[in-house]
Amino acid sequence: MGLTGTGDGQSSAFTVNSLTSLLERLDVTVDPAMVKLKNVAAVLITAQADPSAAPGSRVDATVSSLGDCSSLEGGMLIMSPLKGADGLVYAVAQGPVSIGGFNVSGGANNSVRKNHATVGLISGGAKLERRLPGAFVEAGAMSWLLHNPDFATCQRVADAINGVFGAGAARALDAQRIEVMVPESFLDRPVDFIARMGELPAESDQAARVVINERTGTIIVGQGVQLREAAVAHGNLKVVIRTTYDVSQPNSFNESGETVVTPNVTADVQEKEAAVLHVPATGTVQDVVGVLNEAGASPRDIIAILQALRQAGALQAELVVM
Repeated sequence: MGLTGTGDGQSSAFTVNSLTSLLERLDVTVDPAMVKLKNVAAVLITAQADPSAAPGSRVDATVSSLGDCSSLEGGMLIMSPLKGADGLVYAVAQGPVSIGGFNVSGGANNSVRKNHATVGLISGGAKLERRLPGAFVEAGAMSWLLHNPDFATCQRVADAINGVFGAGAARALDAQRIEVMVPESFLDRPVDFIARMGELPAESDQAARVVINERTGTIIVGQGVQLREAAVAHGNLKVVIRTTYDVSQPNSFNESGETVVTPNVTADVQEKEAAVLHVPATGTVQDVVGVLNEAGASPRDIIAILQALRQAGALQAELVVM
């Protein structure tokens, strides 16, 4: 609530019903047909909590618009329960919404927008009301889960644990999970045991990966990315359609003629010649960056080139599209 005229419109019936239901619980009876929703918006709240978080802990809550509101700027989320997949309430969210941008409309279809104005964040806005199910130690055993699954890294972590706490203390089950048996000397001190394991060094094996975000034109080339020799020809096709309007005015003293607006449509097609680029075999990130810079293409063109190189087998890396 509390938006500056950027809330849901009258077509959002669920917002009207929610508001009237809220007012009735506050002993205020209103006619739904008389409710104006300029300063109110219906949202969906999501939050992610750590499994070991205790009741009373606070986590960030994400607020996403459900209706046709244009901006959540300056809005205040009223107390809302957050339910888990089992239908139980695990947290309650409330607080001011921060969107990190703005959306200003000046009329006549003139507007200025910065960032995404219909999704906001409430820092520490959700308070846990009950403990999440599960425990980090069960039947004298626990498991480590890698953020980036990799067989080599998983085995190195298991070897590091076995080197300190004895052979057989840990074993790698797959590319992500390492199962660890808690030693008898640490059965009454599992937190101490986990803290000591967390200090053990283990070298990670980073997978060769290229991450691209086509929405923003961002390209991230990770370590280990290689290119095999290839030839690339990439051109652009640009089609521009413009419509201008002329006024046809009849002659003076013409009683049967009418003034009409006549559209004038022009189409312009531009196709640039494709320059053939030789892609040499590369073995370092610096070499890959040099090849991409030599292409002299826009980020979106480079994304298309990388996708084509991956299909041709020249890009020796995993291509991740966000």
